Amino acid sequence: MSVPGKKASQKLLSTLFRGGAEDFDIFCEQCDRDDIRLPAFGYCVDCEEHLCKTCFNTHTRPKPLRHHQLLDKDHMPQKQDLQISYKFKSGGHACELFKPCNKHTKEVIKFYCHDHNTLICSVCVTLEHTPISCHVDYIPDISGQTLDSIEFTETLRDIDKLTDKCCQITTNIKQRVAKSTASLKDAIAEIENFRKEISKRLDELEMTVKDNATKIQQDNNYKLKTTETTCDDIKKSLQASADTLKQLNTNKKSDQLFTELKIAQQLIIHNVNITTQLQTTNDVDEFNFESNQAIRNLLQNETLLGTLIKKELRKPAEPKNKITPRKISAKTSSDRNDCWINGITVSHQNQLFVADYKNKSIKMIDRKSGEIKQLQLQTNPWDITMVTRDTLAVTLPDIYTIQFISFSSKSLSLKSNLKVDGECHGISHHQGKHAVTFLYPAKLQIMNLKGNIKITVEKDSNADSIFSLPYHVTTNSHSIYVSDKGKKEVIWFNWQGEMMGRNVDIESPRGISLIDEGSLFVSDNFTNCIFRVSGDCKNRITILEDVDSPEAICWCAETSTLCVCTNKAFYPERNHHIKLYKNV
Repeated sequence: MSVPGKKASQKLLSTLFRGGAEDFDIFCEQCDRDDIRLPAFGYCVDCEEHLCKTCFNTHTRPKPLRHHQLLDKDHMPQKQDLQISYKFKSGGHACELFKPCNKHTKEVIKFYCHDHNTLICSVCVTLEHTPISCHVDYIPDISGQTLDSIEFTETLRDIDKLTDKCCQITTNIKQRVAKSTASLKDAIAEIENFRKEISKRLDELEMTVKDNATKIQQDNNYKLKTTETTCDDIKKSLQASADTLKQLNTNKKSDQLFTELKIAQQLIIHNVNITTQLQTTNDVDEFNFESNQAIRNLLQNETLLGTLIKKELRKPAEPKNKITPRKISAKTSSDRNDCWINGITVSHQNQLFVADYKNKSIKMIDRKSGEIKQLQLQTNPWDITMVTRDTLAVTLPDIYTIQFISFSSKSLSLKSNLKVDGECHGISHHQGKHAVTFLYPAKLQIMNLKGNIKITVEKDSNADSIFSLPYHVTTNSHSIYVSDKGKKEVIWFNWQGEMMGRNVDIESPRGISLIDEGSLFVSDNFTNCIFRVSGDCKNRITILEDVDSPEAICWCAETSTLCVCTNKAFYPERNHHIKLYKNV
């Protein structure tokens, strides 16, 4: 197709025809159809074609093309294959984007705005989420990272958590209604006993009070039915969403998975609000019947047989620990994403070191001044441990690597690295040995500083897998403790790889840190608690309650301080601070 207003001189045509001596890697596809080859200046997402400067500048002038989304040279696809449309991914699978835009129903969702956390179409990009004001990505370019991702597992976890919450609400309301029903029956019995002492004149008054009790019972039944129906609807929608997510993840349909993940997250937020309202509006009271002594003497002057009085319910116990933590910010001006800290450790100089997964960086934070030094990495870090007084070890699961980092009071810098044989996640160092946990397959490896594997722990004596999702590990001179989210337990080993014990009473164990030779702290992301577990894993006590989605934790013995990081999917701004609990 010829472009109006564009002419090529005869002198240039010899070098612009296809097959010339100076072919471009990426060229204008519209001009190419006229046997003219010019370098690409940009890209039209809707036409799925690279454009030269002239075609790019005139592309949206015709009325039918005014809403087309254009990408400049820095953001356009950097590969070109004329036999395969850009709507196909590099792996050869067709993009399956078919969800209509909420605002522009004739357009398909193809983009994601990071700044507004929303799915958008090309018209949205043109009118509202322009590249100047927003960080927008084309979904096929970023969707691959959602397969088996933390976001995927966290979304499923939140679906399970909300489903369990609905079940708990239903159970609680049933119990309250049962108690209320029992109390009302007792009140009616008292009414009937009292009525036997008075004359037939009180029949009408008796019926009045009974009617009141019956009405309350009807209201309770209505509340119960409404609550059950609402919670059943929420559970069905959440289960359907979870099934869809699992199916898409199994089938590796990343584009649909990305879209459905965002829809599922919005569904969760919506249903969280609904369940909160259910808890406040479906309150059911208990009653006693209190007889009116004056009726015995003045029957003709009284209009009520008695009244139904609410029982004074026992107030819930105060949390075991109401410690107010000190907060230190881990957010920097160079961060492009919200913080997501999976690993934390502390130096002898009381510097905090954190592994910020989403911002692909290691941060050194001065506990007194709050000053942050940041080292950017090529990929996402998971866990971090102190190796020597000036060296850290960091796991990089995406590239099967343990990266060593040197530090001083003023800077961080990369040192050598070790290649390992899987997705390394948790890491802990003690006296020249690393204990490292892996996913897919789940296992524990004990290795020296050079990466030589001494022991691999994967299956028990029955050839069954010991681990499921062993995210974190901590060590001392005698023991290795692994927190396994999938198994819902903390598992204890010696340095010979022998299993010594396990604690199976934690719903979602995450961060783990030794206090001394006889106990350790464990964070539970599901119950929002921090537990202290005995060294033999047989006993545990709750140290902190109502901790907002605790993830990585670290105990500083020198200052008697527990450092806690939050990873909350739907309120990411809460992830920007590290909480310091003194003397827990």
